[in-house]
Amino acid sequence: MSSELITISPIDGRELLRRAYTSEADIAAALTRARNAQRAWKHVPLAERCIAVGAAVERFVRDKDQIAEAITRQMGRPLRYTPGEVAGFEERARHMIAIAPQALAPLDLPPKQGFRRYIAREPVGVVFTIAPWNYPLLTAVNSIVPALVAGNAVILKHSDQTPLCAELMHRAFVDAGLPEGVFQYVHATHATVQRLIQAPEVDYVSFTGSVPGGKAVEAAAVGRFIACGLELGGNDPVYVRADADLEQAVDTVVDGAYFNSGQSCCGIQRIYVDRRIYPEFTERAAALVNQYVLGDPMDPATTLGPVVRATAAREIRGMVREALNKGARDLVDTARFGMARDDTAYVAPALLVDVDHGMPVMNDECFGPVAGIMPVDSDIQAVELMNDSPYGLTAAVFTRDTETALRIGQQVEAGTFFMNRCDYLDPALAWTGVKNSGHGVSLSALGYEALTQAKSFHLRLL
Repeated sequence: MSSELITISPIDGRELLRRAYTSEADIAAALTRARNAQRAWKHVPLAERCIAVGAAVERFVRDKDQIAEAITRQMGRPLRYTPGEVAGFEERARHMIAIAPQALAPLDLPPKQGFRRYIAREPVGVVFTIAPWNYPLLTAVNSIVPALVAGNAVILKHSDQTPLCAELMHRAFVDAGLPEGVFQYVHATHATVQRLIQAPEVDYVSFTGSVPGGKAVEAAAVGRFIACGLELGGNDPVYVRADADLEQAVDTVVDGAYFNSGQSCCGIQRIYVDRRIYPEFTERAAALVNQYVLGDPMDPATTLGPVVRATAAREIRGMVREALNKGARDLVDTARFGMARDDTAYVAPALLVDVDHGMPVMNDECFGPVAGIMPVDSDIQAVELMNDSPYGLTAAVFTRDTETALRIGQQVEAGTFFMNRCDYLDPALAWTGVKNSGHGVSLSALGYEALTQAKSFHLRLL
């Protein structure tokens, strides 16, 4: 096992940076600092914690341009889009800070003569956040900011692909005056992550990543009696009904499938379209996908960057190739995407028709710019196909009929159901999944529940 973290940029396959992995001695010191700092931090009044964390967020987003460029160079998203992730980080952070007084308020019970009774929300202690590379800020903020506001200390382990995000966040939070030890980061191997999960100082684990990664987290936590929040990915469906606004549906669904080169847990991979509008939908969608510009993500003209690694690109090409071998057709003119070479991380988008659920592309998670379209003859068939998946993160319907959308939403197995939109997180709503998409809740007032523990006060008045 290497003693160094080495990040290879997908832009050109060159080494971008290297860092020493955090030593065992430094891990032990970080755990001790976190435990000691949290004991003091939890007694800081909530209003003061909100101000302090708000100042840290403000200091962080002040460096928007530097952060955006760092994200692009590390994981390849076009620079025209990465400032939007910094804005999203701020939006979620500000919302979670704003709702904290209400979300963390004691629950008072009805009066009972001679007694005072209420349930308080107290911090769990030390939160260990394990963040991925695909949305390095948006996945991390979901647990970091509410955990700090609630009175916890946080240790962040970021992906080896995006270590600068952890470093820049930590620098900003320290510069803003957050107490030492309240927020720290480590660069860690899988073995060290396991050791951290098993450390008695850690009281909660927030993990965003793959299903195998989630299983490894749960296995490491066995016997610890701590909670784990797991957001594990998806193979998310949309259903376009005959009464949909076709132009709006095409624009939104295509963006939901191909933004960030399809590297989104809640990105669209399965598209079901009413047979009556299927020909027009596929024609319009293919025309739009063929307009993407695959290229250097530092170029302002680029709308589709590389995927994260050349190895990931090979896996994506293999899934597309398997579908084609089984009878699927690709509506994308791959000749338009000259940078999509086999020895690189650049992948041409694929829009597949004549697909079925016997193909992995319609059943497994494909973390790349790939989507499949199937015609359907009814709402019933659409719901059956949408639910025919081991995942259940989000699902969407495009229609002008709100009541029908609600009826479909009540039948679809997903943590979030959309109408006329997709691939989006509203911080006021609970972010959660079902089936292999994981368990636990982040964001919204409910996002504070896993980061706190109930404490009942039963006072007899004399």
